[in-house]
Amino acid sequence: MLSRPALTASPPRKRDPRQIVRLLAFARPYRLLFVLGLLSSLLSSVLGLVFPKLFGSLIDASFLKVGSSDTGPLDRTVLMLLGIFALSALFNAAQSYLLATVGSGVVADLRTALFSHLLRLTPRFFGDHKTGDLTSRLTSDVSSVQAVTSTALAQGVNGFISLIGSVILLFLTSARLSLITLAVIPLVIGTAVAIGRKLRVMARKLQDTIAAANADATEAIGGIREVQGFTAESHERQRYAAGMERAFGVAKIRNRWQALMSGSMSFLTFGALALVLWYGGRQVMAGDMTPGNLVTFLFYAFQVGGTVASLTGVFNQFQEALGASSRIFELLDETPDLPEVAHPQALGRADGRVEFDDVSFRYGGQDVLRGLNFGVPAGQVVALVGPSGAGKTTLVSLIPRFWDVSAGTLRVDGHDVRDLALHDLRSQVGLVPQETLLFSGTIAENIRYGRPDASQAEVEAAAQAANAHAFIATFPEGYETVVGERGVKLSGGQRQRIAIARAVLKDPRILILDEATSSLDNESEALVQAALERLMVGRTTFVIAHRLSTIRNADRILVLDAGRVIADGTHAELLAAGGLYRDLYDLQFRNQERQLLLD
Repeated sequence: MLSRPALTASPPRKRDPRQIVRLLAFARPYRLLFVLGLLSSLLSSVLGLVFPKLFGSLIDASFLKVGSSDTGPLDRTVLMLLGIFALSALFNAAQSYLLATVGSGVVADLRTALFSHLLRLTPRFFGDHKTGDLTSRLTSDVSSVQAVTSTALAQGVNGFISLIGSVILLFLTSARLSLITLAVIPLVIGTAVAIGRKLRVMARKLQDTIAAANADATEAIGGIREVQGFTAESHERQRYAAGMERAFGVAKIRNRWQALMSGSMSFLTFGALALVLWYGGRQVMAGDMTPGNLVTFLFYAFQVGGTVASLTGVFNQFQEALGASSRIFELLDETPDLPEVAHPQALGRADGRVEFDDVSFRYGGQDVLRGLNFGVPAGQVVALVGPSGAGKTTLVSLIPRFWDVSAGTLRVDGHDVRDLALHDLRSQVGLVPQETLLFSGTIAENIRYGRPDASQAEVEAAAQAANAHAFIATFPEGYETVVGERGVKLSGGQRQRIAIARAVLKDPRILILDEATSSLDNESEALVQAALERLMVGRTTFVIAHRLSTIRNADRILVLDAGRVIADGTHAELLAAGGLYRDLYDLQFRNQERQLLLD
């Protein structure tokens, strides 16, 4: 087995604003909806610049004509205001729907692209990353960038337009009051930028901390039987609680910065409005400004303050999105270490010949396999035996190219496996691993996993061949029985036979078996063994052998030690030659032989 290297913390990716451009590329399929949403938002902003002037006119029409019976100007102004409000509400609703749809579509596509990319990465990558951390990036991090690809960008553009328009109208209404108002804006922007940097750092730190806690929780949930079997619930609870406590501590720091941002913006904004109201009131009292103009100016000043606050929020969203996107693009930029050739050789229906030509393999700086030289004809059954750590699992993992050889050449039907398309190669290889993994669907879905288009008759035939049909028929739902996560609702022998049925249905030319019958009861073991023997007929088979019966029935036995093949022959030949095989036989298999004689 391969030893797992120690995990090392990767240096944090620099937050490059160009990452936002990469995110926006995912909005390209929804560009029509995005443009319509942006247009609706722009029209709403333009209407927002009109109604303060009408409010001022309404004030002057009401209070400067006390005692007048002509209500025409007042009536017209109110009707215009109602019309503007109705149009603004319509455009706001359209903007909300259109941009929310864009955001949801972008998140769905980004998650799909990220998951599809993860499926292309190799076991080496997954050995170096926790599942919980990858899941966190796929879910919460992607959600963090949703606003940027939808509403935040529109808010930013509209806010900029609204800010420019409001400032112009402020000066047209009163230049003196405008200078007082605008004097505060640099303070607001400077405060937002300074605090926003802190928020960006804390947002990334919070995401990393939550991801680490999620990784611990995923491990505990995935191994719940071991957790409960070793009564380690308290330990796992404390470990997760400690992770959440660290996340809570980071969240409190982030919340303090957010509160400082909110309080600072509120004080600067309303403080400026108080000064405007004080100075403007003096101008009204002096007759230099009408009450309506002062109200109009206050509305525009409120718009400037609100727009600056809104842009500050958008800025913070972009900062948080940069933190999340850096974690997303770390995965999307991860390149598979199993490159595929541009023009792969055609394999077709393989014969199943396998050749190891001076093959070596290194992992984690250690030589796992060294100078393997042997060929396996089509249809031959080869048993692999050797002490733990000899490299048996690594050897068979090279055949479907889960790993690439470090030196030498591995061929299937005369083709270097690196010159074949991964899909073509792996479609010819069937796996029945030691740790059987079933997915949480039905029995039929699990059997069809390698051939989704298989008919029900083919599924049942595969189950018959695997000695699984009889127990499946006892379930009320039959083949539609849900097996639970990792097949938890089935026994070990039942899971094993479903896995064998899956391999039978796939009909591979090369079969890799890592027998796990030793932990089964005698009845299940006999059924599984019979199914395996039926499955091996006519296929090139590599068996990591744990049972004497398998070794005796193999056409050939390879004995591995420290990554080398040190003996090659039949059971009788290797026993007669002595050496490591005879030692392993005396240690592991003699008791099995005695039991067979007794039976």
